[in-house]
Amino acid sequence: MVIKRILDCFRKQPAAEKEDTHASSEDENKERGNWSRKSDYILSMIGYAVGLGNVWRFPYLAYKNGGGAFLIPYTIMLALAGLPLFFLECSLGQFSSRGPISVWKVVPILQGVGVMMVLITTCVSIYYNIIIAYSLYYMFASFQSILPWSECFGWADEKCSKTIRGSCNVTLFANDVVTYNLTYVKERNLTCMKDSRVLEQVDLPSKQYWEKVALKQSSGLDETGEIVWYLALCLLLAWIIVGASLFKGIKSSGKVVYFTAVFPYIVLIILLVRGATLDGAFDGIDYYIGNQSNFTKLKEAEVWKDAATQIFFSLSTAWGGLIALSSYNKFHNNCYSDAILVCVTNCATSIFAGFAIFSILGHMAYISEKSVSDVVDSGFGLAFIAYPEALTQLPISPLWSFLFFFMLLTLGLDSQFAMIETIITSIQDAFPQLMKRRRVPITITCCSILFLLGLVCVTRSGIYWVNLIDYFCGGWAILIAAVLELVGICWIYGANRFIEDIEMMIGKKHWAFWLWWRACWFFISPILLTTILVWSLVTFEYPSYGTILYPTWGVALGWCLICFCILWIPLVAIVKVVQAKGNVLQCCRPHGTWGPALSQHRGDRYQHIPDDHKEKNVVEIPTISALDGYDNDAYL
Repeated sequence: MVIKRILDCFRKQPAAEKEDTHASSEDENKERGNWSRKSDYILSMIGYAVGLGNVWRFPYLAYKNGGGAFLIPYTIMLALAGLPLFFLECSLGQFSSRGPISVWKVVPILQGVGVMMVLITTCVSIYYNIIIAYSLYYMFASFQSILPWSECFGWADEKCSKTIRGSCNVTLFANDVVTYNLTYVKERNLTCMKDSRVLEQVDLPSKQYWEKVALKQSSGLDETGEIVWYLALCLLLAWIIVGASLFKGIKSSGKVVYFTAVFPYIVLIILLVRGATLDGAFDGIDYYIGNQSNFTKLKEAEVWKDAATQIFFSLSTAWGGLIALSSYNKFHNNCYSDAILVCVTNCATSIFAGFAIFSILGHMAYISEKSVSDVVDSGFGLAFIAYPEALTQLPISPLWSFLFFFMLLTLGLDSQFAMIETIITSIQDAFPQLMKRRRVPITITCCSILFLLGLVCVTRSGIYWVNLIDYFCGGWAILIAAVLELVGICWIYGANRFIEDIEMMIGKKHWAFWLWWRACWFFISPILLTTILVWSLVTFEYPSYGTILYPTWGVALGWCLICFCILWIPLVAIVKVVQAKGNVLQCCRPHGTWGPALSQHRGDRYQHIPDDHKEKNVVEIPTISALDGYDNDAYL
């Protein structure tokens, strides 16, 4: 009898496995699930939008493009390009409760845009976790009493030096001109003759540590070399963290972001307070956004292009993540106020981070007797060379180093959570029944595959692969997706119809409220993004990492990668037209099941949607009869 009862318990177990850990009985959408709290969604969106670029790219762009003057084009571009597209994507995902691929039931012929978004996100998630692995490595390396890049230790070569090396001419009492090295001149408190200094090329310890120890960097993409085992372990740990945080989807990641989204702000405040008390801090801030501001820079078109590009990529629009995260909102959530809040927070974070970065860089310039312009950098150079070098100048430097790289880790994880959730959401939309039973195994499988694909990026040539993927995948394809998204929603589906959809969620608004959004969605944003796209293609430069140019086959591979992603747009369009037997107009109409996911939200406008429809095929094309009773007039 005992054995029988035990066997009965095991027989009941499969029923428990059928429970969807992504949804709960308290959710409005019990099939798909919703965010447990509004704060889960807001923090996830802020974490997704506020990423590494806010810390290591914006401050440098502001310094380079006129300091405080750069905030003028930056704010204008936020209003013209960033916020309109951000609001559009949040509304689109929330209204339909669909991910970035199946949401294109709104304009089936452009469903390839959604496929491209997910593919680009997949490629970016591979190298983005490599940056998280770098941060983990440096964070672990900070657990030492003396930071390993603070001096030229055994791994350094003869070019390594923390001080300037060279010589200059000095006039002695008898008007004799003698050449001394700069160290001797400094020790004797002598003065170099004007324009007589000849400097040797030297590398900072942090630079050589980054290249020789952390990366074991090879000579180029041609020299792959072996896998750097400790970076591979850090990459594995990064994927374990991501997988563990997403094993219950938004139910688990929505809790993790309470730490990962808030902690970077705590560290930035600490770094700013500490940096502001250091000698030379004011000089650094002055270069960033103070008296060095150059308003004549506003006459240069390059400054406006940099502002538009930064705001566009900083907000993570057209990647699919905003649609995916918003698709788990409750139907009547105020997505308008959410979009405003997240966008303003993102831009304010960028500006605030610049103060924390430049205050400490100013101190570094003061200690090394250099100009701030000689120590400032962006991207990998700022995060893993310039700033770590500056941290070695501080008392208790291991503590500040740990905090900085832990901040980079949390900044990266938030964005990575959203990117993987975008991929998982797309799979869930395609196979909803499978995801109910197998969400955890599918999440583990997805993370495992992406880990294996990322191993090439932790070889000795890994940094070249990371830079190559970023150069090609993080640019033109996203701009193309954004332009087609605006064209599809506003010109084919119809901006007026889309506004009616939004008002079903947030309530009726006065017609004047929509004037600005109509102007941006119809004309300003598409023209602006198209201009940036054309400009980027016309001014294409051969990719390089530092002074090392990529081989021809590497550049060709980059073009093949981006073409593979873009190819899905015409390919899916052709499939749609063939399925519709050549009726292109039918392919431009919304699918028969397009509309709110739940029947209580459909109202009269979407009463044609059958209550019990099951989405078994995301590429299904509706017949004309399926659209009977649907408002198909005036696409604009």
